[in-house]
Amino acid sequence: MLSVEDAREDRDAADNAISADPAQGSDTGLAAELNKLRTEKEELLQTLVRRQADFENFRKRTERDRHEEARRGVERLILDLIPVLDGFDRALQGHDDPSYEEYRKGVILIRKQLWDALSRHGVQRVDAVGKMFDPHVHQAIERVETTEYPDGFIVDVFQDGYQFHGRVLRPAIVRVAVHPGGASDSATEGN
Repeated sequence: MLSVEDAREDRDAADNAISADPAQGSDTGLAAELNKLRTEKEELLQTLVRRQADFENFRKRTERDRHEEARRGVERLILDLIPVLDGFDRALQGHDDPSYEEYRKGVILIRKQLWDALSRHGVQRVDAVGKMFDPHVHQAIERVETTEYPDGFIVDVFQDGYQFHGRVLRPAIVRVAVHPGGASDSATEGN
């Protein structure tokens, strides 16, 4: 492909060749034709530069769209696998009987393999235990009146939440502490 600089160098070389030959430079009709051709050439070069830029932008946009579509496909698969993780968690919580210890070890190993595969693709668990309530990543389904914890402190987690590359796939479902009497108590504690 011709770059703009290469085209300008070619134009300058042609200009020098024409100006070196006085017989051609003196002819006004030929000079007018030459100027017309130079103008047309410059317009074509500008069109070429614009088309190259448009094509480069199209290529980048197509690559970005392809990458985003692949990411959405992985996200859909992860959404389908999250209930499987929940099933493993329930299976592990269900049996504390020592006779099931070998079974538990196998389930723990399989769950760990699944979690490792998901985390390699960008899945992260939403931290909830011992944190303050954040409505962007947590969903409160119960409030517990207590003075044991600060207002908005997450007391229990009912269901883990997950994020995929910083985007919440499923919020953590939690129980949140509130002070008895609401905001009036917290206002008087500050005084």
